[in-house]
Amino acid sequence: MGMMWTTENRPRYNRDKLRYPSDLTDEEWAHLEHLIPPAKRGGRRRKVDEREVLNGLLYVLSTGCQWALYPSGLAAAKHLVRLLPTLGV
Repeated sequence: MGMMWTTENRPRYNRDKLRYPSDLTDEEWAHLEHLIPPAKRGGRRRKVDEREVLNGLLYVLSTGCQWALYPSGLAAAKHLVRLLPTLGV
């Protein structure tokens, strides 16, 4: 793996096409997806997209956003709070 900001690698790290710069790319999500605990057996099916929950968490961490100013376009803040203990935070 070469230096991060070479001419060849620069397009790989371009975040211009993402909704927010903190959103995960498909490649990043592929590395992290298996770290999200599966839904419990016998329970209800998940209604939220776990990737969107992680995108929301990354948004808050990267911007320092207050919960009251959290964008409505991301997963509901209550889902972020639910995910924190499973990530060891």
